[in-house]
Amino acid sequence: MKRLLLLVFLLITSISGFSQSGTFGVRGGYNISNLDFDVLPANTVNKHRNSLYIGFFADYGLSNSVSIVPELQFSAEGANDEKLHLDYIQAPIFFKFKLSPRVKIGIAPQVGIKVYKYLDGIREFAYSGVAAAEYKINEVLFVDARYTYGFSNIFDEELNIEAKNRNIQIGIGYQF
Repeated sequence: MKRLLLLVFLLITSISGFSQSGTFGVRGGYNISNLDFDVLPANTVNKHRNSLYIGFFADYGLSNSVSIVPELQFSAEGANDEKLHLDYIQAPIFFKFKLSPRVKIGIAPQVGIKVYKYLDGIREFAYSGVAAAEYKINEVLFVDARYTYGFSNIFDEELNIEAKNRNIQIGIGYQF
């Protein structure tokens, strides 16, 4: 875990060395999350989980229309059943494309480290892809929506259960 946090820190600081301009901000909002099981285990109810997320970001312009945006966020995901709650510290690294002065879209790889529960049969790391759309309300406020698609099985191999995390985020952000 220390290695991953060090890697994220080094990535964020190295990006600032070659970027022309950068802004920083905070974002937060509402999560709608669920697990996509290959085969639903007996006695398991797979209802979506509604929760919150909060995160911090740095937006570095690579050109007038392209930027790289590393983030660090806490996101409560998984399913509604308490044993399927997945709370992560996540680090997406977005490539955002400006479509107009107010609209951006982005894609990102993301790694997440599970926090809160350990040794519960759920893997400590999660890998996913994220797609996003953002609309600037004014110079400092924006709203965004994201869809996260989990690439990795969340369960340990010994359990012989396969499920991937899916998540929708709807939120608001403030750019300094």
